[in-house]
Amino acid sequence: MTPAETTEAISAEQVPPARMPLPGDPEDAAIDEACRDLRLPAFRERFVELAAGARREQSTYKQFLLDLLQVERADRDVRRQQRLVRSAKFPRPKRLEDFDFDKNPNVSTEVVADLKSPSWVREGRPLVMIGDSGTGKSHLLIGIGTAIAEAGLTVRYTTTQALVNELAEAEAAKRLSTAIARYSKVDLLCLDEFGYANLDKKGSKLLFQIFTEREERKATAVATNSPFAEWDKTFGDRRLCAAIADRITFRCTLIQTGTESYRLQATQDERKSRG
Repeated sequence: MTPAETTEAISAEQVPPARMPLPGDPEDAAIDEACRDLRLPAFRERFVELAAGARREQSTYKQFLLDLLQVERADRDVRRQQRLVRSAKFPRPKRLEDFDFDKNPNVSTEVVADLKSPSWVREGRPLVMIGDSGTGKSHLLIGIGTAIAEAGLTVRYTTTQALVNELAEAEAAKRLSTAIARYSKVDLLCLDEFGYANLDKKGSKLLFQIFTEREERKATAVATNSPFAEWDKTFGDRRLCAAIADRITFRCTLIQTGTESYRLQATQDERKSRG
């Protein structure tokens, strides 16, 4: 079995199959205990099954060992993907495969497909998605973030207001530098609801520090319902607004999801089907 085949098999299952019952062989029990001590869960789950297959196919010792190592490595890859997705703190699961491009022709399948690759994140390039409510911005933001996490990079999702509140609380507790440092290390920061609530000057300055720390080093993805011309209403201070916009838009990928609500259309279609 090749490494790709092994990884694909485990990824499709997501959860390793139930461990085969151990026969009475004391060697099997010793291997099971050693795997537990060495923290080799996939090795432990599969060695009886793979040993039986190797005996049946008359595999060499090296091939049998290689199969075991590939199973363990593939299992660790899957577990790491799951851990990175959990640590991103997405509010709900959304995948790009579930996005209905036919119902939102404004969104380019080619552009979104390119964003599944982590290259733009490694280059520290921003992503800006602009469109009215219900047009799929959050779905795309979470879906792209999930794809990047599954590619092995660190991702953090938050709403803009929640981030500003967290920074304000950290500043009050004299922990602002720690909070900013934590956000500056994340490979991809997904900021949802950007521009939904107006920020005071203090909040704008706190947010500006995050963008400054991440500029051209780490990628930031923003979903907003406000066109660029209206961003000054969010930040109040025109000069500060211009500085933030400059950092978000420099070398950015822009996706405009339009004005027709995807959610509203889906709700109407569901009602029609019931009627």
